[in-house]
Amino acid sequence: MSNDTIADLLTRIRNAHLSGQKSTLAPASKVSENILKVLKSEGFIENYELKKEALGNFDAFSIHLKYFRSGDPAISIIKRVSRPGLRIYKNKDHLDKVHRGLGIAIVSTSQGIMSDREARKRKIGGEVLAQVA
Repeated sequence: MSNDTIADLLTRIRNAHLSGQKSTLAPASKVSENILKVLKSEGFIENYELKKEALGNFDAFSIHLKYFRSGDPAISIIKRVSRPGLRIYKNKDHLDKVHRGLGIAIVSTSQGIMSDREARKRKIGGEVLAQVA
């Protein structure tokens, strides 16, 4: 486990997709759960569930990954934007579209973690945590 739980979650999802796995485990946290809610609502993952003491003494999320009929993963790009050493904040007018609107940015706002589309609709900005396409 790393100090950056968001980067750890994204890396586990990326590695599982690259190796063709149907599911993966990631350490449980409230931030991870909110990011997984956004990924599920936007259709990038099938589902996730909390498993008690799945990683030794720690709780973990079992993430069921989504693939197209052709076998290609639903997530082609997943990367961390804001990091502990360099925070990236955007206001509502400067939230960029990811891959010309085909992807999403995951934004941490004062009203919770949400997609960039939802943040634009609510007219709020925040810290851009990750980009997914």
